Amino acid sequence: MTLVEHRTHTVVDSPVGPLTLVAVNGTLAGLYMHRQRHRPPAETFGEPDTEPFAEATNQLRAYFDGQRTDFDLPMVFAGTPFQQRVWTALRDIPYGETITYGQLADQIGQPTAARAVGLANGKNPIGIIVPCHRVVGSTGHLTGYGGGLPTKQHLLDFERGVSGASLF
Repeated sequence: MTLVEHRTHTVVDSPVGPLTLVAVNGTLAGLYMHRQRHRPPAETFGEPDTEPFAEATNQLRAYFDGQRTDFDLPMVFAGTPFQQRVWTALRDIPYGETITYGQLADQIGQPTAARAVGLANGKNPIGIIVPCHRVVGSTGHLTGYGGGLPTKQHLLDFERGVSGASLF
């Protein structure tokens, strides 16, 4: 018997602009920024419903208020096994710190896969909560980010306590 996917979504305001939260069968499956590069079509988000997102919304609010440094939410990832390994490893990057794509590749046991890690990182379906913004290029410089480099810089500065100002 195949379980039918029931998708719902809500939009919440944040200092980096509107965030669309998507749930599959009541479990968080997506967090997309308004101008995100790999944002799925809106018609795939399901019906509007705030109920499945109460805890995610509370934790995001606490994060942006500077009162939370990590997230404790059930999540479901739709991706290849390799992508899922990368997305799981992203959750181990400490708040306010960065690592390189190469270091992340080493952490998942694939030291020659820095580019593949970068591609998987770019397809992360649950931005901010799964902190792909904490991964930088080999020189320490910012490289691509689905939400745009200004948003990546803002999130990193915010986590380092440099600025709490809103982008918008």
